[in-house]
Amino acid sequence: MKEFRGKVAVITGAASGIGFALAERCAQEGMKVVLADVEEPALRAAEERLRAAGAITLGVVTDVSKETEVEKLAQTTLQTFGGVHLLCNNAGVSAGTTVWQSSLADWQWVLGVNLWGVIYGIRTFVPIMLAQESESHIVNTVSLAGMVSLPGMASYKVSKQGVITLSETLYHELKNQTAKVGVSVLFPGGVRTRLIDSARNRPTDLQNDPSLDTQTPEEKKQREARRQRKREQGLDPAVVAHRLFDALRAGKFYIFVQPEQKSEAQLRMEDILQEQNPRHAFATS
Repeated sequence: MKEFRGKVAVITGAASGIGFALAERCAQEGMKVVLADVEEPALRAAEERLRAAGAITLGVVTDVSKETEVEKLAQTTLQTFGGVHLLCNNAGVSAGTTVWQSSLADWQWVLGVNLWGVIYGIRTFVPIMLAQESESHIVNTVSLAGMVSLPGMASYKVSKQGVITLSETLYHELKNQTAKVGVSVLFPGGVRTRLIDSARNRPTDLQNDPSLDTQTPEEKKQREARRQRKREQGLDPAVVAHRLFDALRAGKFYIFVQPEQKSEAQLRMEDILQEQNPRHAFATS
């Protein structure tokens, strides 16, 4: 996809981080932008920021883990702008600890947003894009965490690996139909986002029992300090948006925003092909 001016973009998780940076870039490209996010106050603020900059935009409160809300997002987009040409399945959350210590609620919430949210987006929007018979594109935000073998964040990595193979399968299926719908997977790397604070949007029915939290006040203080360092050290989300559009114009499927991180993915591929036990980069450095 090379031409964006006058077309319609739909972005989930658009109220902050990578999602908002994508929305800003879409507006700069002359697109009409539909912002979708579950956090309404932040969504309205993002909507106002774009409008103040002259963008044509619309905010739709959306929980992507619910199919009915994704369908409502699509219908609202069609009613307002008449079509959709760029879908960014970007909403994401993270929770849990080890594979066995993560609660069932951790797994349900993370897979519900990160994997089912993308499934719902594809099932809802692809038929619309096919019916338009005009050039359109889907971008699924994944993560290097879905390509490497590291301890922790099991549910997050399972969800992202699922989106990678989902995207690859969709790519081949659309190619078989010679459709005018393209697909890409975006690997952002470390970026300054609010992913580590995603619990702020966790549904009440999927909350963990507070009595199960065994961390001491000092451990919680250290955890917050680590979070703050991650925020400060990450890449500017605007860089992600810039590199994404360069990659879209180049027709890329796999989009590594930070190419130096490919070595970690390569390590895993070598382990698989050589049938050797899993390693990870931090263990061998």
